[in-house]
Amino acid sequence: MKTARHAKIIELINRYNIETQEELAERLNQEGFNVTQATVSRDIRELKLMKVAENGEKQKYVVFQNKDTWESEKYIRVLRDGFLSMDMAQNILVIKTVSGMAMAVGAALDALHWNEIVGCIAGDDTVMCAMRSVDDTLIAMDKLSKILQ
Repeated sequence: MKTARHAKIIELINRYNIETQEELAERLNQEGFNVTQATVSRDIRELKLMKVAENGEKQKYVVFQNKDTWESEKYIRVLRDGFLSMDMAQNILVIKTVSGMAMAVGAALDALHWNEIVGCIAGDDTVMCAMRSVDDTLIAMDKLSKILQ
């Protein structure tokens, strides 16, 4: 029964933009699976489903099968958790972070492998990113702004 339910969950989240556990439980019940929100919560954890923003707006559940995509989402969470502000000085991007988060934010930026970033140096609450050019600094700031929304 659990295997069939998991298969149906994957089918449903691929077919519909499901935003909440309650919505998923309702759709499962409509499909003939008698589930509670607690069961759905366990299933989400077991299937390693994640919520991602759809077109920068509402969030929906998705299945991550690609390790790179999973890791990218992890790094984006670090950026969102640690980021406070950013500014530029020519081809240097300066990012202010929550105290103690600069190294994690710098490592996350490095791990995303953006072509614009040559490398990052981090202290306690500040990350300095060396960029290839002034234009690349602006491009990276735009990318970062979109991720943080």
